[in-house]
Amino acid sequence: MKKLLILGAGTAGTMMLNKLYNALDKNEWQITIVDQHETHYYQPGFLFIPFGIYSRNDVIKPKRDFFPSGVNAIIAQIDKVEPENNRVLLNNNQVLSYDLLLIATGSRISPEETEGMKDKLWHKNIFDFYTIEGACALKNFFKHWEGGKLVLNITEMPIKCPVAPLEFVFLADSYFTGKGIRDKVDIHFVTPLPGAFTKPKASAILGDFLDKKNIKLTTDFSIGKVDNDAKKIISWDEQEVPFDVLVTIPTNKGDDYIKRSGMGDELNFIPTDKHSLRSEKYENIFVIGDTTNLPSSKAGSVAHFQSEILFENMLSFMEGREPKEKFDGHANCFIESGFGKGILIDFNYETEPLPGKFPLPGIGPFSLLEETKMNHYGKVMFRWMYWNFLVKGLELPIESNMSMAGKRV
Repeated sequence: MKKLLILGAGTAGTMMLNKLYNALDKNEWQITIVDQHETHYYQPGFLFIPFGIYSRNDVIKPKRDFFPSGVNAIIAQIDKVEPENNRVLLNNNQVLSYDLLLIATGSRISPEETEGMKDKLWHKNIFDFYTIEGACALKNFFKHWEGGKLVLNITEMPIKCPVAPLEFVFLADSYFTGKGIRDKVDIHFVTPLPGAFTKPKASAILGDFLDKKNIKLTTDFSIGKVDNDAKKIISWDEQEVPFDVLVTIPTNKGDDYIKRSGMGDELNFIPTDKHSLRSEKYENIFVIGDTTNLPSSKAGSVAHFQSEILFENMLSFMEGREPKEKFDGHANCFIESGFGKGILIDFNYETEPLPGKFPLPGIGPFSLLEETKMNHYGKVMFRWMYWNFLVKGLELPIESNMSMAGKRV
């Protein structure tokens, strides 16, 4: 019997597990999935916790709730992969061999990469919202905060969900307006990018939203260190931004086992063919989601679109055929803009976000690059879609590769 091994049971790994389990002959293939945690997190929901919109219980469920019965699930930490030997070593001394390996271990924040970031003010006046602990700590801080300088800083790219930092400051504007203290809160968005977002046209539009909401934008800021005593962030070229509360998006990296395995780049992301999703170095290893070094966004929607392509390519490999399906970098992101409204962008490797209607031309119901209430409802509905469709590997009525239907060039 041949062995399919999946590393990582987050969004991407769980989607692929369900798709492949339903398609494979159980007498021919044995599927094993490995993850170090029992809990599945709905990571897009972390953004809403600091503002009291979601609670901790809204974003967590047991991972095993989404595993098909009969799957061999192992909860253990990965020590390293030995791709030349087709095996994976776990920290519990287990050794797992494989014929085909799928890596879906995602990315994590590494605040320790920046001098002074994880010092005495960590989770006191310096917070992240990319972990459940950070989001909950920030929620408790905001409950009693009476105002001051709120700085959001992106350490470096790439990061998980590139629109999330913008959503955070938009929601902060709405939240503090609702509390009646917006005039006492100075919101400052500090980024290493030349604009508000990674794509120039969308960046200009989103930058206008920052301006309209009286949110200061500082670009090309490459943070070198955090001064905990003076409460300021300092760039490598010695620019300084003072803060009363710093919300940081720290360096994002792949898991440390990737470094120990000698499989990744300097940030532990695995070099991956951007179209086939196969490892650039090993033909029986495929990679999906945040673990890749692809120039696409690290977001749940991207992992979903990748999964459709990857599913076909892995089946082709199993049947002895060369993978032919091609992923085009499709990303689709609802951007919560506060006050019950949202923005939607849809783009890929080659095409920037464009205005128009989505998914039905001329009908929508969602509007691209526009702020509407319907886009906000789309964002809110996504959590239900995530738990009930996405991680179960079920089909959604959106094409894997980007469609130009409904878009205005």
